[in-house]
Amino acid sequence: MKMYQVDAFTTELFKGNPAAVIVQDEWLDDSLMQNIALENNLSETAFVKILDAENYEIRWFTPTKEVDFCGHATLASSFVLFQDYTEHKTIRFHVKNLGIFTVSQDEDGRIRMNFPVRRPVLVDEYPAVLRAALTKTFKNVYLNEQAYIIEYESVQDVLDETPDFALLKQVNDRRTAITASEPLLDVALTAGAEHYDCVSRYFAPSNGINEDPVTGSIHTGIVAIWAERLGKRKLIAYQASQRGGVLYCEMLDNERIEVSGYGKLYMQAEILF
Repeated sequence: MKMYQVDAFTTELFKGNPAAVIVQDEWLDDSLMQNIALENNLSETAFVKILDAENYEIRWFTPTKEVDFCGHATLASSFVLFQDYTEHKTIRFHVKNLGIFTVSQDEDGRIRMNFPVRRPVLVDEYPAVLRAALTKTFKNVYLNEQAYIIEYESVQDVLDETPDFALLKQVNDRRTAITASEPLLDVALTAGAEHYDCVSRYFAPSNGINEDPVTGSIHTGIVAIWAERLGKRKLIAYQASQRGGVLYCEMLDNERIEVSGYGKLYMQAEILF
């Protein structure tokens, strides 16, 4: 079974966010997909099912669970499909519960993904464990269905934050004590920047990922905040992880957003059973 590994949101190896991609005519068993993702030990492994040369289904697995949306692994999957599986320059991913993601590739290799906006709301109340997990003073707290988005006063505060991951792993969306039935949320940090429109970091310990290198999905929320704040539709975002990555974003009509970037192939391999 062929597997690819692509560094997403970068033009350089060892930068961006690595994702594994497996393309098949039919789905593998769920347990096998989860085991492959665990073995890969990357933030996400994407599995793609071919419908035809322009249409695909896609699923994403962390080392511990299947997730409902992953931007960087969608970019990595698109990179692989454009390289080896289709001559079309526009493809569509049919995604359970999220509809259709249209993806295109420019002549220079830039991949443009059309996603729904996950617009955050400003909140006054949030879990005490969230405050306890963070070491820096923050300015505002936003919430969408994916994460708490914490706005800091400066880029330096974002860079210097050293969260308590054991506490972050308990963050829920009720702003009250955690119970087993409440969904766990990730946590993003953001601040306005000089050389970019915004800078971010992203923590997902409840999904088995302490810090995600570059997170396409959360920028459907972060960019919505900064687009309104800055009064502009096109923004360039930088995710300030150790690897780092650049996301080119544009707010579209009808609550859609284009998140785009580049990919770099790191590896092709064969999984042996």
